[in-house]
Amino acid sequence: MPDLDRLLQAGSRHVQDDVTYVVEPHPLGALTLPTGQLAAFDPGVTDEEEEPFSVRLAPGAYQVTAWVAVLEKEDREWQRRVAALQLVVRDEPVVSWELALIDSDEPDQLEEGEFFGYGVDTGTGAFADLSVSRILAGWDSDDFEEAFDPDEFPEAPVPGHVDEVVDEDSGANLIMVESGWGDGYYPTYLGRTGSGEVACFVTDFLVVP
Repeated sequence: MPDLDRLLQAGSRHVQDDVTYVVEPHPLGALTLPTGQLAAFDPGVTDEEEEPFSVRLAPGAYQVTAWVAVLEKEDREWQRRVAALQLVVRDEPVVSWELALIDSDEPDQLEEGEFFGYGVDTGTGAFADLSVSRILAGWDSDDFEEAFDPDEFPEAPVPGHVDEVVDEDSGANLIMVESGWGDGYYPTYLGRTGSGEVACFVTDFLVVP
């Protein structure tokens, strides 16, 4: 289990070789979940088989924060990478972390150090309601590029940040960021409060050493 408590701390510093990683939180606004079925995925490669996390939430709007690692060399900003994407369910301290699972996951099959997650092939990761992923699965590449023009993706303060309403009827939106170093396979964790309630979901883009 990664040290998420240290990662999700404004101003935390992590050093590897000659690079210092300084973590900044950036609020990205609210994610509307009309069904309460939260999904995490690469929006550029969504398919009809996308599954939500097994832990369902009450339908509503939840705040999302990007945790950005500012990489410094020789005391100057070198580049920015999104280290984690967090959806806050309850603004309470997290006392325990566990892998966020989907119904088809079988935790007993994991070897030590392995995890479940989602694959990224277009360099982006997102949170959205399951209904949004179903809509995106029906889009072709032209539809996607019209809604999400890579040339317009910001580089700062949050690389690749896009907040787009995909379902006008329900108001369901997609909150997307660049996924760490790019393509890969990334886990999402569920944080619980002292009373066992769900506090947050966090996708770790495996940036911070």
